[in-house]
Amino acid sequence: MPGCKRWSLEGLVKEAGEALALGVPGVVIFPKIEASLKTGGAEECFNPNGLIHRAIKALKAAHPELVVMSDVALDPYNADGHDGLVVDGEIMNDETVRVLCHQAVSHAEAGADIVSPSDMMDGRVGELREALDEHGHENVSICSYTAKYASAYYGPFRGALGSAPKAGDKKTYQMDPANRREAVRELLLDEEEGADIVMVKPAGPYLDIISELRKHTALPVAAYQVSGEYLMIKSASKAGWIDEEKVMMESLIGIKRAGADIILTYFAKEAAWLLR
Repeated sequence: MPGCKRWSLEGLVKEAGEALALGVPGVVIFPKIEASLKTGGAEECFNPNGLIHRAIKALKAAHPELVVMSDVALDPYNADGHDGLVVDGEIMNDETVRVLCHQAVSHAEAGADIVSPSDMMDGRVGELREALDEHGHENVSICSYTAKYASAYYGPFRGALGSAPKAGDKKTYQMDPANRREAVRELLLDEEEGADIVMVKPAGPYLDIISELRKHTALPVAAYQVSGEYLMIKSASKAGWIDEEKVMMESLIGIKRAGADIILTYFAKEAAWLLR
């Protein structure tokens, strides 16, 4: 998951190719959508000619061996900026899941290898698995954001995508940072519903959660080193306060040591280059 910045399709294909050559096996892609395409029903999320669909096709055409993971959530497409559909100020869980199923199937049809629901709606993993299977995409995997916390570390990412909520916050569906036990409960539900990979987000402040999930599952555990973590290291390094390479690697080793099999990080290229 190279650098925390926006890319054109051409730039994305080039960047992904460079990362692949360094040994980074996959990328996760998120769209920055024109404001005019954002609606209350988030219909652009399953437009087969939409930005994310064109990006998936371009990446797989240029780099067939690259693993492409797509984000499944409505916040980039929703006029309200929330991960779910909003009616009278309330997040509509079941209505959102139906749209997420359309979105996931459309990503699979574009060529995504893994769909990654980051919305935190209840029951969505099972519904996504059923929808993918019904449309002949049994081999498309699901990486569930199993423990996604209502964190203050997401700010730079939301700024880059223009996906911050227009009103309220995401605490009604993202997890309470003080609640550790809920992560195991969510893990057991995701496992039962058919998740192939389970993920913790953010990574650094939640090493105990990564470790807890590792103890309770045989599934691969992923961890997402988010934009706030990345930019704090970058900013402190730019100010001359820390050694960027050493702190970067120490942070990634800590995430790995906690039990992560997969790490999503904006440092992917830099870390891969150092490891080589």
